[in-house]
Amino acid sequence: MSNIKMMIKNSIALLSVLFSFLTYAQDMAEYTSGWEGKIENSKSFNLKVEIENLGLETARFKISNTKNIIDYPFDFKSTSIVKIPFAENYSFEGVLSENGKEINGFIKSGLLLYHVRLTLSNSNSFVGVWNVVMADNLKSDKFYLSLENGLENDYEAYPFFGDTTFTGTWCTNFEKENDSLFFEDFKTGLKFKGKLRPQKIILGIYIGDGLVTQIDLKKTNTDWEIGLFDTNRKEKNVGNLELKEMEKRIAKDSFPNTHSVLISRKGKLVYENYFEGYNSNIPHQMKSASKSISSAIVGIAKDKALFKNVEQSIFEFLPHKYQTHKDSLKSKINIQSLLTMSSGIDAIDYGINANPKSPAVEDNFQMTKDWTETILDSKMINSPNTKANYGSANPYLLGVAMDSIVSESLALFMDKNLFRPLKISNYVIQSDLKGTPYFGGGMYLTPKDMLKFGELYLNKGKWGSKRILSKKWVKNSFKNYRNLENVSEKNGYGYLWWHNTYETKGKPIKSIEARGNGGQYIFVLPSLKTVVVVTAGNYRNGKTQQPELVFEKYILPYLKN
Repeated sequence: MSNIKMMIKNSIALLSVLFSFLTYAQDMAEYTSGWEGKIENSKSFNLKVEIENLGLETARFKISNTKNIIDYPFDFKSTSIVKIPFAENYSFEGVLSENGKEINGFIKSGLLLYHVRLTLSNSNSFVGVWNVVMADNLKSDKFYLSLENGLENDYEAYPFFGDTTFTGTWCTNFEKENDSLFFEDFKTGLKFKGKLRPQKIILGIYIGDGLVTQIDLKKTNTDWEIGLFDTNRKEKNVGNLELKEMEKRIAKDSFPNTHSVLISRKGKLVYENYFEGYNSNIPHQMKSASKSISSAIVGIAKDKALFKNVEQSIFEFLPHKYQTHKDSLKSKINIQSLLTMSSGIDAIDYGINANPKSPAVEDNFQMTKDWTETILDSKMINSPNTKANYGSANPYLLGVAMDSIVSESLALFMDKNLFRPLKISNYVIQSDLKGTPYFGGGMYLTPKDMLKFGELYLNKGKWGSKRILSKKWVKNSFKNYRNLENVSEKNGYGYLWWHNTYETKGKPIKSIEARGNGGQYIFVLPSLKTVVVVTAGNYRNGKTQQPELVFEKYILPYLKN
C-alpha cells in the first residue's frame, strides 16, 4: 500500500514539474497577434464611490460596480481635509463642506486627477460616481488587445476599446511570469493581468488589487470594429439656432471627427449638438485649450495676493535645488513671460524655428524624471519678454510656481476657486509625475462646461452675480502682447489666449481663443457677445485647425444675422 502511495505522489510531483515547465516555457511569439473580446457590462467602468462612517473607527472607503472592488478602512482626523491612500499608487483627497453634507475631491489614478463629488446620503455615507474611462455608458462592448514584438518573455500590449469616446490607454511596464501577463495604463492607472491559455487569454482589468471586469479574448484576423456604433443617434439639438449646412457637412464627413458644437449668446445657450457618439455627459479631452484655464488659476492667485506681480522672477517660486540654474538671463524669466510664451527658453514645440532635439520641448521633457530640472537646464534662444514662441514648458513652470504658493493642494485650490463657483464637477485634470496639475494642458471638461469658462471671460470675470476673476486680469489676459513667431499665421497672443480675426460679409470679427491639438476650441467674441465651443478628434490628419473653417464659413454668418 505504501508503494502505491509513493507512486501516486511521484506521479503528481512529475506532472506538477511538467506543467510548471510548460507554462513557463510559453513563448510570447505564439501570442503576438490581435485579440478580441466583449465587455459584459457597459457600465463596468462607471464606479460607485462611497465613504462610510466618516469620523468613526469603522470609517471605510469603497469603490464598486456590480461587485466590490475596493474596501479600505481609514482613519479620519478632525480636519476638513480627507486623505485616503486606498491602494498602492492610488489615493483620494477631498474637502468636507462647512455644512458637512458634501465632499469635493480627487481620485488620483495614474496621471489623472478625477474630480469626484460625494454627497451625504440617509445612511451616513457620502456617495458619488467615478467614470474611469470618462464615458458614462460604453456604447460598444468590443474590446481589443494587440500583443506585439513577442519573443520568449518579452512583449508589448496595447488595449483598444470599441467606444472611441474613451481617449485610450498609454500602457507600459510589461511583465510576464509563467503563464501570467502584467501591464498597466500609465494614464488612467488601470492595471491589466492576463492568463495565457491555448488559443485564449483571460484578461482582468483592476484598480489596485480589485477586479473591475474580466474579458475572455480570442485571436482575431478580422478588421476591428472601433467607433462603428450608431453615430447617427444623438441628443436633440438644444436652442433656436439652425445650422443645417454645417450639420450636413459633418454628417457627410466633410468635417471629419467633429464631436460637438455649442454656442451661447448673451449667456443664453442657442445651439448644442453632439456627433460621433458623444453626449453632454462626457468630459472631452481639451489638450492645450486648458492652458487658458491655467491662466485663470494664475489670475485667481494674483487676485488673492498670493504673489505680488507678474514681473516676479520664476526663481522666487522654485525650491533651492533649482537655483543653480539662475543666471543673468534666466533670472529675467518672470510670470508674464511664461504667460505670453516669451520665456526665451528653447522650448518651441512645433512649427517655424522648432528644435525637436531640445530637452525643453514637451515630447522630450516629459520623458525625463525631473521636468523642471530638464527645462531650466536647457539653453536660452531669446531674452525673456522679447519674442513669443509656443511651448508647453512655459505654462508648466507656471504650475510649479502656483503649487508653491497655495496653502492646500493645487487641484483643491482650482476646484474651490474656479470650478465649484462655475458649478463644474464632472472633470479630470492631467497631472505631472509628482501628481501636481499639469498647466501645459490635458484637462477634460464637458463641452458645456468649456462654454461656461468662455462665458466667464466674456463677462469680464463674473459668473452671475459672483466675481471669480478680476476685471483687470481678464483685460490683461486678452491683450495682444506679441505675435507667435513659430506659427505661419503669426497669431497675436495674450495670457495663454490666442488672437485671431475672421471675416464675414466683408467685415472683420475679432476672436480670443483657447486652442488644443485635435481641434479643441473656445471662441470668445466680445463684439457679438458670443461664445462658441467646438471639440474634435483630428490629432494626426492635418485637420487640427478645422474648427476655424467650420466657425468662419458655417457658424459666423448665422451669428451676424
